Amino acid sequence: MTESSRRNFLTATGSLGLAAATPVTGARAQAANTIRIGVLTDMSGPFRDISGPTSVVATRTAVQDFGNRGFNVEVLVADHQNRPDVGVSLVRQWIDRDGVDCVVDVPSSGVALAVNSVMRERNKVYLNSTAATVELTGGQCSPNTIHWTYDTWMLARSTGGALVRAGGQSWFFITADYAFGHSLENQTMEFVRSAGGRVVGSVRHPFPGTTDYSSFLLQAQASRAQIVGISNAGVDAINAIKQAGEFGLMRRGQRVAGLLVFVNDVNSMGLQIAGGSVCTETFYWDLNDRTRAVSQRIVANGTPGGNRPSMGHAGCYSATLHYLKTVADMGIANAKASGVDVINRMKAMPTDDDAFGAGTIRPDGRKLHPAYLFQVKTPQESRGPWDFYTLLQTTPAEEAFRPMAQGNCALVR
Repeated sequence: MTESSRRNFLTATGSLGLAAATPVTGARAQAANTIRIGVLTDMSGPFRDISGPTSVVATRTAVQDFGNRGFNVEVLVADHQNRPDVGVSLVRQWIDRDGVDCVVDVPSSGVALAVNSVMRERNKVYLNSTAATVELTGGQCSPNTIHWTYDTWMLARSTGGALVRAGGQSWFFITADYAFGHSLENQTMEFVRSAGGRVVGSVRHPFPGTTDYSSFLLQAQASRAQIVGISNAGVDAINAIKQAGEFGLMRRGQRVAGLLVFVNDVNSMGLQIAGGSVCTETFYWDLNDRTRAVSQRIVANGTPGGNRPSMGHAGCYSATLHYLKTVADMGIANAKASGVDVINRMKAMPTDDDAFGAGTIRPDGRKLHPAYLFQVKTPQESRGPWDFYTLLQTTPAEEAFRPMAQGNCALVR
């Protein structure tokens, strides 16, 4: 954001009552009594709908729900453009110039891993909600990081395993050529093979910038695989699945599986295309009374076009709220002094919020909550706007994510 845009956003934040109203004398005292949260996100690229403006609104809603606990809270926003170098530069500026204490969201695994290193170097708090790479709780785990919402292991286990059990024995993968796509493809392959299925081929497409999937879909079609696994996300997943429908893969008996599909993607594709498919999320706005309540508050605070929160947005809300509760528990001076100390206290405190209910955080930084396998409704089954999912099965929190012993995280050796 430009400096003027940043100031305008902070002004708007204050007008919504998201900063504490207690006056503080002097700029230095103000800074000492202010927690600054940076939402690093994709405001204009392929992940805009599944993160972007709605992640900002979800974070602001968490600040609003937290209320006035004796310190100010400011929310800053920046677009990392899905480039690790841009993300790193923005975070360094935030910390050095603006005194940011905590960074949330950060879609795109490449950017997420780069930011992970900076936050550890600067001893700040990093709450990743929207990147999927398991490396954040594996080989690149950090004492400054919590991986909040979902990851590729969880997606592969839930969606991939379910489709093999349902008869999808042969697979072909169309994969985004970067860290997230590779991770999701590899882990889904492992679950497919362990369940007795086989992989007959794969192809990788450039990221970002791919809009034409015809050559990749022709290879998938020629493979005669029962399942074509789409290992990408956001606009890329929407385009690939739509074009698969246009090429007639489903009419010829192949099943297209979006391995990371959000409720916002289903809204973009429409039930005519997405209906009958399965996907995994850790949050659905219509799951229960609490998820409906928090979703209503987020939408009421101004999501673009009435966009309903996905699991990534819910993760921004949940992580921010738990972070602020931890700051209040520790005291702001102690919280600002050490990101590692904050993360350790966050891990020690049980979590509970309207998005995910009760939960815990493991020593490796993995936030635990159930995962849900959904079937997308057909147009005839849907009762109205955003009524998209039927719950097929629930994976308990303790089983939903990769066992800590398998992650090779130095924090738990």
